[in-house]
Amino acid sequence: MSGSGLLDAAVTEALRRIARTASFAAGDALMRQGQAARGAFLLESGEVEAQVALPGGGEIAVARIGPGSLLGEMALLEQGIVSATVVAQGPVLAHFIERDDFRALVKQRDAAVFKLQHAVTMALVEKLRAINARVLAFDVPEDLPAGEEPPGDPLAGVPRGTAASFDYRRFLPILPIFREFNDEEIERVAARAGLLDLPRGHAILRAGQPVAASWIVVRGAVEVSARSGARRRRIAVLGPGQWLGAMSQLDGGVHRASAIARENSLLLEIGRADFDALYRAGDATSVKIQHAIHVSLLQSLRRTNNQLSRLISQARIRGRRGADRVEDLQSALYGQICHSAG
Repeated sequence: MSGSGLLDAAVTEALRRIARTASFAAGDALMRQGQAARGAFLLESGEVEAQVALPGGGEIAVARIGPGSLLGEMALLEQGIVSATVVAQGPVLAHFIERDDFRALVKQRDAAVFKLQHAVTMALVEKLRAINARVLAFDVPEDLPAGEEPPGDPLAGVPRGTAASFDYRRFLPILPIFREFNDEEIERVAARAGLLDLPRGHAILRAGQPVAASWIVVRGAVEVSARSGARRRRIAVLGPGQWLGAMSQLDGGVHRASAIARENSLLLEIGRADFDALYRAGDATSVKIQHAIHVSLLQSLRRTNNQLSRLISQARIRGRRGADRVEDLQSALYGQICHSAG
C-alpha cells in the first residue's frame, strides 16, 4: 500500500493508459485474501479497508486506504498472493493495472513507468526495513550474544582485482541474477565491477558503515546478521547469484546489517557511482538490473515472512503470555496486502 508520493501526474497518466476503470459499492471486495494477485489498484475516489481472516477465527482490520493510493503494488513486480481482503467502505472508483501490461510498459522503457517502478522498489525497501525491525524486536532461541565489532571498513586495504583463479566470466551467465541478461549486458555489469577474493571468516561490511558498494556473490557464501541490543541474529546466508547490500545502495545512508564470508568467496563489487549508472541508465540493461534487484528484495521478503510465521506459531504456543506478541506480528505479516509467491 503506497500513498500519493508515488504518483505524480506523469506516472498517473502512464498508468491510466493501460488500466481499466472499475467502480465498487460499499461492502464490495476489490481483492480477497488467498487469491492470486494479478495487479494493482490506483484509487481515484473513496476509501477501502484491508481486513484479515485469522486462523483461529474472526478477522482484524489492518489498514485504511484512501484516494491517490496504489494498492497491491508488489503484484506489479512479481506474482504473489493477496494476504488481506480489501473492502470498499463506500462508493469507490479505481483503476486496475494488470501486471503483464505494466511489465510491457517497463520493457518499452517508458520514463514515467521507470519512475514508478523505482518508487515501488523503494516502497518495498521501506517495508522490508520496518518488518525486519519488528522481527528483530522479539528474541528467539537461536539468538547469540552480540560482541563488539571493530570500527571502520573491514575491506579497507583489501586489493580489488580483475582476474580470479578460474574463468569467472564464463560462470556469470548461469547465476540466477543474470538469467535474463545476454552476454553484452553481463559484460556491461562486469566491466563496472571489481573482484574481491575473500577467505572464510573475512568481514565484508558492518552495521552502521556508510554505503560505498554492494556485492554479487559469484562463488562461496556470505552470512548476514543483524544486532538488536545485546543480541545478534543470523538473518540470511547468500549463495552464488545473490546480491548483498542492494537495499542499502538504494536508500543510501548506512548499512543496517553485518556480513562475513561464510566460506572462501569471490564477489563482484559494484561501487555506488557505478551502481547508480547501471540502475538509472534507462536502457535494456537497466531494466534487467532493476528486475534482478526486485527478485533479490522479494526473496528477502519471503525469508522475513517465514520468520514472522514462525514467531507467530511460537507466540501462540505460549498462550496468553504471547497474545500481545501474536497481534503485533500478525499485523506486520498481513498488513502487507500482497505477499510474493514461491
